[in-house]
Amino acid sequence: GHDEREQTLNQLLVEMDGFDVKGGVILIAATNRPDILDPALLRPGRFDRQIAVGPPDVLGREAVLKVHAKGKPFAQDVDLGVIARRTPGFTGADLANVINEAALLTARNNGRLITTEALEESIDRVIAGPERKTRAMSDKEKRVTAYHEAGHALTAWAMPNLDPVHKVTILPRGRSLGHTLVLPLEDRYTQTRSEILDQLVYALGGRAAEELVFHEPTTGASDDIEKATGLARAMVTEFGMSSKLGAVKYGTGDAQPFMGRDYGHQRDYSEEIAAGIDGEVRDLIEGAHDEAWEILTQYRDVLDAMVLELVEKETLAKPELERILAPVRKRPPHNTFAGFGKRTPSDRPPIEIPMSLRKPVSPNGSARGSANGAGKALPGVQPDPNAPAPPTDSGAFGPSQPHGAPYGGYPPPADPPYDKPGP
Repeated sequence: GHDEREQTLNQLLVEMDGFDVKGGVILIAATNRPDILDPALLRPGRFDRQIAVGPPDVLGREAVLKVHAKGKPFAQDVDLGVIARRTPGFTGADLANVINEAALLTARNNGRLITTEALEESIDRVIAGPERKTRAMSDKEKRVTAYHEAGHALTAWAMPNLDPVHKVTILPRGRSLGHTLVLPLEDRYTQTRSEILDQLVYALGGRAAEELVFHEPTTGASDDIEKATGLARAMVTEFGMSSKLGAVKYGTGDAQPFMGRDYGHQRDYSEEIAAGIDGEVRDLIEGAHDEAWEILTQYRDVLDAMVLELVEKETLAKPELERILAPVRKRPPHNTFAGFGKRTPSDRPPIEIPMSLRKPVSPNGSARGSANGAGKALPGVQPDPNAPAPPTDSGAFGPSQPHGAPYGGYPPPADPPYDKPGP
């Protein structure tokens, strides 16, 4: 109860006040609910230095993977730098789970070395759950799922500001019947309006494919619609990306009580504004839906070819997607934001960052150097000169999240931060 809580807090404060400043004692605490801490705890001399610890970046992920990889046998072609770029948004616990899952898969298959394939499978398990081999889909459902996922992949490939498509599968995992995985080229923490609009198009690509081919939607797009609607509403009410409603935050909520989650949203605006918000959200969704429809109509032959291979192989990797989607051309960027009012943007371009100040980038796309020697080979493992080149898709707010139940969704925005990708 509250009495016990107050007594515990008071006793803690008394104990903290009893430390001698010259005693060399440092008190450290951690919480995922900084919003409910008593202000008395945060005053100078107590917990007065607060450090927000988010998911590690690509170099941090590689360092964490190296720690958990110690003492485990890996094949020569395993590159933890590639695995780090395949796991954007993963926490330390997620990365430990990736290594442990790969070790278990290797043991089940009577293997002696953990291979890249085992690590790739373990990443998919952490993201979307294990394969549901007992879930047998009918030929009709498999074809619908293939068109749905191919619609996501094709629209993602055509949008100019969207991350590269890494893999498409119609193998059931967890609650999903399939998913399309896109991965950023690098860690990102903010997004532009054009990038979010591209994500809306991608999110509705599966629904548009169902309507185009089968002349009616299915329940499989429910998760896509939910997430796309949430993103469009955030554009209007949180990010100030509506030219009609301006750079105003509408509604108050409990801001990220669990460091990335939100309890609810409370209205503090009129019915007229509420109707305007709903209209703006609907316009954003409809515009993205129309653009997805145009892309799929223009490249219907490519869509059918991808579905044919998906039904046959069930999973398409990046090299196969590059071959199938080669005829697809990037769409022109979205129109410039029109919400400046009487303010006229400058024609003067931004400054160029001097070469001496730019972050050095290695050929594999990641920044060079790290405290723990990120980028080096595993201890005791010699590099394989015939090994394939590492993929260039790496990368926060992702991994660009594979779709949820039952077909899919879209990658959530990088700002505000999200927890690890869910199934």
